[in-house]
Amino acid sequence: MVETILLATDGSEHAKRATGHAIALAKREDATLQAVFVVDTREMGEPALSSVEILISEYEDRGRDVLAETEAVAAKHGVEVETRCCHGTPVEEIQAMADAVGADIIVVGERGDTHEIRDGEVTRALRERDHRVVVADGGEQPEFE
Repeated sequence: MVETILLATDGSEHAKRATGHAIALAKREDATLQAVFVVDTREMGEPALSSVEILISEYEDRGRDVLAETEAVAAKHGVEVETRCCHGTPVEEIQAMADAVGADIIVVGERGDTHEIRDGEVTRALRERDHRVVVADGGEQPEFE
């Protein structure tokens, strides 16, 4: 039985499909849905210089927009979702959030919204390092939009 689902999203097309999958699963299982957007600071570090602060602020704004869209789509289908935007290394932050909310399953896109070289890096790392079921959705467009 699935009680809590964590959706990790970056707003990419794969993440949008994963959102549809997570919403459908939450509705079917009557599960709690949590969503997280991680501002990846691996290449920038934490804000220290004004240009880096501006860039991180832009990523945070995008994250809040992506999470608001997730909330709207979920609400349209009768599913409540709690959201969080944070900074750090995506795999570490996703695992920390999954631990904090007691997630039974993590839903992610097959690939993220990053440079091609890193496509699928977070998904692969979660599958290798996390004890939970990690569902990666990169298939057909979901019925939820």
